[in-house]
Amino acid sequence: MNILNLSLGIFLALMTLLFILRIVLTWYPLIESRRFPFSLVFLPTEPLLVPVRKIIKPIGGVDIAPIIWVGICSLLRELLVGQQGLLTLSGRM
Repeated sequence: MNILNLSLGIFLALMTLLFILRIVLTWYPLIESRRFPFSLVFLPTEPLLVPVRKIIKPIGGVDIAPIIWVGICSLLRELLVGQQGLLTLSGRM
């Protein structure tokens, strides 16, 4: 159970970091997303951002989909593997 907590925590932290990098990269619209190293940020995040963009359109030209995913990943990480997380507490019993 400890390996599951660790791997899930690392995965969610990595996804949060990628979405934060994605937010920063939106400040530079001339960046080519298909070129290395930017593709390392764009490829894993784009499939998750597309459905959110269909539901919540950019507001005033600002894409808030990455911000929503930062919140989702942070919430899931805290609920599942945080100090009082479900997986953490179930592993102690």
